[in-house]
Parts: sequence; structure tokens; C-alpha cells
Amino acid sequence: ISCARHMSLAFCCQAPVAEKASELMPEEMAVAGGRVLKTVVFMGSARNVQPPWGGDLRLGDRVLKHVMSTLKDRKEKIGDETITHDVTVFDPLEVFGQGGPLEGDAHCEAPHFFLKDGDERKTRMEAMRAAIKAADAYIIVTAEYNHSAPPALLSMMDHFGGSNYAHKASAIVTYSMGPWGGARASMQLQPFLHELGCLPVSKMVGFPSAGDMFDEAGLPKDPSHRMLKQLPAMLTDLEWVATAFAKMKETVGPPKF
Repeated sequence: ISCARHMSLAFCCQAPVAEKASELMPEEMAVAGGRVLKTVVFMGSARNVQPPWGGDLRLGDRVLKHVMSTLKDRKEKIGDETITHDVTVFDPLEVFGQGGPLEGDAHCEAPHFFLKDGDERKTRMEAMRAAIKAADAYIIVTAEYNHSAPPALLSMMDHFGGSNYAHKASAIVTYSMGPWGGARASMQLQPFLHELGCLPVSKMVGFPSAGDMFDEAGLPKDPSHRMLKQLPAMLTDLEWVATAFAKMKETVGPPKF
């Protein structure tokens, strides 16, 4: 089982998995009138069973596919630059599964920053840490569990110290089977992301009754549905803030405290 799905969304939607993001320096990413944002998507739900009333093993797969398709098509202008995305997806089913970088540690017994160099567990996490560290932006795609964020999501991100996330932008996409769209999980994630240092943009996305909105391929069943407008607006916000952070780091470097 691969631990991440990596796709260069300037060219394709679902490319094979890569263990780490591109090693281009930020100044090399902003060339020829374009900027490629390294964007890490964290899938929140670890559901993998059909409920007694039927339906998907994991409803969020529909939402994740919609988010990925939308990212693939993004070519937005910010000033004189065209913004596209190079995306890595971390899914708790793979990350905590057999062969994953956090295999068997969904309870966060041994986070990366607690382990000594040379520890086999830390070595196994290193490619995931490098992709998180190299990212310009993060997108959380998650359900709401008991009015809060899923534990698998929090554990996955908590395995890595805040210095890996710091001075980046983040955004939240939630969904639900019912009418509330996971809004309460979104509120719970705001202080969590702030503490990690990846500041969440103010625009958020909440998809209610996601099974009615999207088919199994993540395509909207009604392309004119008013709730679909949330995602492009949020991505515009995210791209603007992520680009601002990136430009500051390119010109003056990260802040020194």
C-alpha cells in the first residue's frame, strides 16, 4: 500500500504515487509567468466499512475526487503569475496501513520529533515529513465525527512538529451525509491549524448531503448547485495567501524569533 498519492496537477489528475514532493527551490517554481504551489491534501476520514443502511465505504472519497478534479483545472492569475498545483495526498487508510509511514501508530505513540535519528520508525516517516515541510499550502478534506475532527486526521498531522507546517496557508473542506456539511469540525480545526502554524484562510467549504451532490467519480450531479461555488472561491483565497507567504520567504526568508 502506498503512503501518498502525488500528482502534478498542471498536467494530470491521478498520477502514480511519489514518496516525496519535487525538490525544486521556491524561486525555481516561479518561472515563465507561472507558479506551481506544492499542495498537500490531508484526507480526514479513515472509514472503510459499509454502514448497515448501505452506501459508500467512505463518503469522503466522492468529495476528495471533486477537490482533486477542481485543483487539476486551476490556472488562476495572481498579478503576473498563473497559479497551478502540484499535489500530494495523505490518506489515513494508507498512511497508518501496512507499509505506510505511520504504520500501526494511529494513536500517535511515537511522533517523528520524539524519535532519535537512525530509529527505523523515524526513517520510515521521513519522506512524508519532507513532503509536508516542502509544501506551500495544505487542504484538509474531512467529515465531522461527534461535532469534532476525526482522530485519524489529528494523529496523522500531530506526528510531525509545527516547524514543518509553519508560515504556510491552509484551507478546510468538510462534508456530511446530512444538512450541516461538517461545519462543526471546521470550527474545531481552526485553532488546531493555527497552532501548527499553517494559518487557515477565512473562506471555508462545507458540502451537505455529499452523496446527493456528487457521484462516485466526484462529479457534481447538478453542476449548477449553488454550494459548488464555495470551492473555487476558497481556492482563490488559499492561492493568494500561499503565494504571499512563498514570496516573503523567497525575498527575506522566514521570520527569526
